[in-house]
Amino acid sequence: MSDLPPVRVQHPHVEVRDDLLAGSPVVRGSRVPVRRLWSWHRRGVTVETLVKRYPSLGPARVLGALSFAYDNQELVDADLARERTLLNAEVEMVPGAMKQTKLPFG
Repeated sequence: MSDLPPVRVQHPHVEVRDDLLAGSPVVRGSRVPVRRLWSWHRRGVTVETLVKRYPSLGPARVLGALSFAYDNQELVDADLARERTLLNAEVEMVPGAMKQTKLPFG
């Protein structure tokens, strides 16, 4: 069961399933987490760039995911925080792990 806040507003292009990415909201029919699109969008990455990065999603599903994020900011922010916690824990667990270069879009 997911430890994230509940979905406040459902969107047709987004699904939340406990058996998929630990309950993170994803673009329906994909494994692309809404948090990733949201994070990049909040840093100024355009919808057009996101569609180029994920051409299989198309503009409607990218915009749908962003709309979901605007309507469910508490959930998406909690999902981003959970991801940061998990990533930090993984780095600490691997002795001598190299950090990846951070890209400007998240």
